[in-house]
Amino acid sequence: MRVQHGAATRSALADCRAATACYKRRKSTQRLGILVRGEPVIYVLNGPNLNMLGLRQPEIYGRESLGDVEQSCRERAAELELALEFRQSNHEGQLVDWIQEARHHADGIVINAGALAHTSIAILDALHASELPIVEVHLSNVYRRESFRHYSFISAAARGVIAGLGSLGYVHALDALARWTADARG
Repeated sequence: MRVQHGAATRSALADCRAATACYKRRKSTQRLGILVRGEPVIYVLNGPNLNMLGLRQPEIYGRESLGDVEQSCRERAAELELALEFRQSNHEGQLVDWIQEARHHADGIVINAGALAHTSIAILDALHASELPIVEVHLSNVYRRESFRHYSFISAAARGVIAGLGSLGYVHALDALARWTADARG
């Protein structure tokens, strides 16, 4: 990853536009005031109660913490040359805000909306509006659980859905997004 700060940003942006297709979908990748050149940015968004991973029902969700999941994602993202924004919120509106932010700053979204997958039309609408490739992840096999978990509103916006693979589902989602973003960039 190459990083440019301050006044050099305009020149670097022009060089990047001329030299690569990294600005094909959007004008620039701007994160935290730093221009990141060349790496696709993937938002990994986690919904309610995922901060309790490893503590809440480990027989269903596993013993890994969300920090462990994040570490696995960061390691795989580095191998795939992806930049990662990994976030968690227990609040539907915050997830919607991050999805809207991703529309301008990301190349794809991995989302585990938790129980909101089964209830939130607001998240579905935000995902549709993002116009990004999306992979929905569920740690557990939702089809082996209560019937209300068998339907996910947000699946309608997802290019792919992964369920029942535990934290490995996140890694596979990153693999898919790396391939799709590479294809989109030509």
